[in-house]
Amino acid sequence: MNTGNFVRICLLLTLSMLSDASDAGIQVGGTRIIFPASSHEASLQVRNEGNDDIMIQSWIEAGPGQAEREIPFAITPSLARLGHRKQQTLRIFYQGKGLPEDRESVVWVSVQEIPQISSSENSLQVAFRQRLKLFYRPNGLPGNAEEAAGALKWNILRTAGQAVLLATNDSAFHVSFAKMSVMIGEKEYPLEPAMIGPRGSRKMVIKGLPASLGGDARVVWESINDYGALIEHTASIKF
Repeated sequence: MNTGNFVRICLLLTLSMLSDASDAGIQVGGTRIIFPASSHEASLQVRNEGNDDIMIQSWIEAGPGQAEREIPFAITPSLARLGHRKQQTLRIFYQGKGLPEDRESVVWVSVQEIPQISSSENSLQVAFRQRLKLFYRPNGLPGNAEEAAGALKWNILRTAGQAVLLATNDSAFHVSFAKMSVMIGEKEYPLEPAMIGPRGSRKMVIKGLPASLGGDARVVWESINDYGALIEHTASIKF
């Protein structure tokens, strides 16, 4: 077989596999789940937008920065068959104890698509997984999640010759970032977005900021609210 034919065959096989993989398409209703303690349960809608019937497997894992431990939540059904254009409601329950009552807690909800076995020899079977944060919100917390995002405290520190942005969250809520940067004059220094837990802090290296530079700066960030919308904020600091 000459080189040209070999390349064409490889290309056809690749396109065939990608075509099978592109049939997959579970969609989940939302980007995050808020579970108020006043509710008996939380729910998540999952829809099959693919061309074939699938199985979906769902489970709950420890949240960001947490040690692996027994999670006081249950999700049902943990395994379900979902036909083309069909929808399934996943129900999430909290056992009523095991999490702090003076602040939010967060865990991961994972939903994985298990494709049907293909009859084609030249196919690629891919198990797609989506992960969402579930925020458990006790009753009677002071303030609210949206206020927390705008009340962060900011400082620029010098650590081992590097400029570091310190964000402090004094609230009882998590604050999630979609985008953030430090503005000094007309120069923008982008930062890696993250999440800051309740009554916690986080340090982020400001790459490219000269060690000798100082004066006035602005922190510009977008927080993610309960509905997945982006809210813009800005704060002035001196360093």
